Amino acid sequence: MKENNPLSPHIQIYNWHVSSLVSISHRITGILNYFLLIFICIWAGSIFFGEDAYDIFKLFLNSLLGKFFVIGFIWSYLFQILSEIRHWFWDVGLGFELKTSKITGLLVIFGSFLLTILIYSSRGFLQL
Repeated sequence: MKENNPLSPHIQIYNWHVSSLVSISHRITGILNYFLLIFICIWAGSIFFGEDAYDIFKLFLNSLLGKFFVIGFIWSYLFQILSEIRHWFWDVGLGFELKTSKITGLLVIFGSFLLTILIYSSRGFLQL
């Protein structure tokens, strides 16, 4: 006799939601931020190895790839911060309604991009 148990949803039929996107991105940016913090420590430590060591980082950060790295770094931290603020509201029991959860998820996504643009484009930000 064949049982008619429902199958678990798989990636092809699963409907993505804003909350799931923010949740997965929150985890990924958390891992990225760990490695970016190590990069910052090495960059700061390069000062102790002399001007030549620091100039290597300066050259990298002023290149096109370096600027992309800095923009990604800024976005990653801002996304993490805004997502954590969202989690703080959840910790006190606010924002669990589906509509509110969707709105706050969109605020995290678009807010992180908007703040990244504002911070990166601020005058003299990358003058190392």
